[in-house]
Amino acid sequence: MKLSKFRNLLIEKLNNAIYGSRNAVLNTISSLKAFIWLTASVLLLYVFGFETRDEDLKQVFLGLDIVLIIYFLTFLVRLLYSFRRREFLRTHILELVLVSIIFINVLSNNFFDNWLIEVFAEQFDFKNYEDAYLSVITFYFLVLISYESIKAATILSKLKAKPARTFIYSFILLILFGTGLLMLPAMTVQQGSMPFMDALFTSVSASCVTGLIVVDTATYFTTKGQFVIMILFQLGGLGIISFASFFATFLRSGVGIKQQLMLRDFLISESLFSAKGMLRQIVGITVVIESISFILIFFTWGAGVEFDSLGQRIFYSAFHAVSAFCNAGFSLFTNGLADTGVGSSYVLHIIVALTLIMGGLGFSSIQDLFAVKNLRDRFKNPWKDWALSTKIAVYTSIVLLAGGTLIIYILESDAALGDKNFMEGMIASFFQSATARTAGFNTIDIGALKTPTLILTMILMFIGASSGSVGGGIKTSTFYLLITSVFATLRGRLKIEIGKKFIPKELLFKALSIFFFAALLNLIAVFMLTITDSQIPFVDLLFEEVSAFGTVGLSTGITANLSLAGRVIIILSMFIGRVGTLTFALALSSRTSGKGYKYPKAHLMVG
Repeated sequence: MKLSKFRNLLIEKLNNAIYGSRNAVLNTISSLKAFIWLTASVLLLYVFGFETRDEDLKQVFLGLDIVLIIYFLTFLVRLLYSFRRREFLRTHILELVLVSIIFINVLSNNFFDNWLIEVFAEQFDFKNYEDAYLSVITFYFLVLISYESIKAATILSKLKAKPARTFIYSFILLILFGTGLLMLPAMTVQQGSMPFMDALFTSVSASCVTGLIVVDTATYFTTKGQFVIMILFQLGGLGIISFASFFATFLRSGVGIKQQLMLRDFLISESLFSAKGMLRQIVGITVVIESISFILIFFTWGAGVEFDSLGQRIFYSAFHAVSAFCNAGFSLFTNGLADTGVGSSYVLHIIVALTLIMGGLGFSSIQDLFAVKNLRDRFKNPWKDWALSTKIAVYTSIVLLAGGTLIIYILESDAALGDKNFMEGMIASFFQSATARTAGFNTIDIGALKTPTLILTMILMFIGASSGSVGGGIKTSTFYLLITSVFATLRGRLKIEIGKKFIPKELLFKALSIFFFAALLNLIAVFMLTITDSQIPFVDLLFEEVSAFGTVGLSTGITANLSLAGRVIIILSMFIGRVGTLTFALALSSRTSGKGYKYPKAHLMVG
């Protein structure tokens, strides 16, 4: 008998022997998995969020080891009862990797005297073995819990709600989750928990990739708290639905039609197929850009910037790389990138500026510009051009960047830039022109800027980044379409044509609606701020509000001095600025008229 035939016979007998108990065993495993995640979450929450004694840590380690072993065994049982075992391994590749990590960890603990953990502790300068082991074991479970959470997050896309509402629900859940984590005692250096309003403000600012702060991120939070903030603006920047849908492509269920509809709207894609195909490319490009930025930042810290360890330098580099690409604007320096040592690191400033510009271009534009398939296609066919939306995003960004750089330098050359030479002043002006379009970093003191410069910055913040990006504002495409319609009206043209293409009136109505909605929201918010915080100068309040709505994060230094009511207004502005205009546009696009008639044309005096 051939070996393959003998193997198939054994497999068939095994399957027949266990078939009768399959349902009962798998149901038990499902219940056991829920217990595993609940137990692991509670243990990690206790260790991660509270100060623990050595005796308590030993008990926690024992509990985590037991949970790891149970998880390992449940995976093997599920593999055994799957019957199509190769297909099971292919569709559960992430779990297979995690189980392999657990297996390697067991070997290391029992046969190599924890050699891997000790090497890890030595390389990253951990205080002792316990800290290193805790970090590794926490990483294991964070990945495991994240994997299960991602599978659960796909439930959001299956709710009977409009895609716009689903995005709002996902951001609310992220904000509440972040608020709860930031209130844990171990997240801050002070005794006790962070006040609820401060935690909520910080969570909203991070989740909505804004960067406004009521406490100093560099000194108020521990490394754990700073790590939570980084996770919040990474998830908030790309969107929970994007992450869940991306990882859902590795799951058995895959990405459904409802998820593809939401992705099409969120990524500003033309079709369901392009949205689904674009998703993996966007996540891949994001990882590549953030990784490149991380490496460049790691090697370009100024000589005046001192780190306590290699691990701290790695974390600072990763934090600022992710913050830059997500246009979050959070920094681990008290005075931002204007801090001592960092303020003179001009190569670092250029790297951060280029990273945040890439993040503000928009997912569809990044895919159009840098996807390998598109690059290869243009190399073979040089006559092929960018998509119209990509052209608008790139050219409008260039004009705004160049114009902003020149005007800022002219206005501030004898003031905020007075202590810099020409090249340093131009780099600082370029950085501020780039960061004003929703990033929120600063290399000069914003509070020291002249009023005309503040007004110019507000204009840039109001326009914001490109459509489908991590940034806020009314978007460059909206701004470009409005400007084009104005020139068309002045020239007496009834149709708007861009790049030999006709722009339908529905898009113009949407652009006008977004502009009106944004302007009205800012006017109402500023009006309310002048009531709640009348002691603060009007220009500072206006700047703060536009910065919040544009999810920029630049401030003249008044954020921490706002009243409770003022902070609530800013919180709502940040939230609406991140999801409101998108929600408004999606709501409008879903309302189509089914009337087969039209009324007589009206004649009104306009202007």
